[in-house]
Amino acid sequence: MAFGERIRVLLADDHRLLRDALKSVLEKECEVVGEADSGEAAVEMAVRMRPHVVLMDIGMRGMGGLAAANRIAESAPGAKVLIVSQYDDEEYVIEAFEEAEAAGYLLKTDAAEELLAAVRAVHDGRRYVSPSIAPVLLARLRRPDKERLEKTPNLTRREREVMRLIGEGSTTKEIAARLRISPKTAQVHRDNLKQKLGLRTTADMVRWAIKHKIIRIE
Repeated sequence: MAFGERIRVLLADDHRLLRDALKSVLEKECEVVGEADSGEAAVEMAVRMRPHVVLMDIGMRGMGGLAAANRIAESAPGAKVLIVSQYDDEEYVIEAFEEAEAAGYLLKTDAAEELLAAVRAVHDGRRYVSPSIAPVLLARLRRPDKERLEKTPNLTRREREVMRLIGEGSTTKEIAARLRISPKTAQVHRDNLKQKLGLRTTADMVRWAIKHKIIRIE
């Protein structure tokens, strides 16, 4: 980056109020080059606008944030993805780093100064983990491999997205519309999840999603 050039940031979150709040903090040091309200838009804008850093929410309509982060790593490798999420669950944090190739993970409850520090860090090529979730990663490293596997359900990214929508009460048609897949494909995902997890009813799936923190009950 040339001397005096500001860090170029793309915001990806489907909540306008949150994007406005993030923008007001970032503009002290950065240039916000665009705002996306879906994963698909984030990928397209990352390729076209070439930001240095993409602030990415996980739970967006359409393509989820983790899938979008993975796509950006492939199609716009110069952009570093910083996850900014409400979720502090181990599964999300590990998947963000190991599968989505994110450069950092921040919580929406972190302070504004933490956000700016995270943006600087990932822009400089360093990994960044919110101090609030660092203990989660340390606890995982200290557990035996067998216990990790038993604790973490072996779901693909798409299966996790489908399970999250089921847990939120979405019908098969609504899942298809949200994920931009056919109703038949959505039903196949539901059936496969039931078989894979040994579940029989939608209520069983909702309880499983809550137990394994795929969704969060406030």
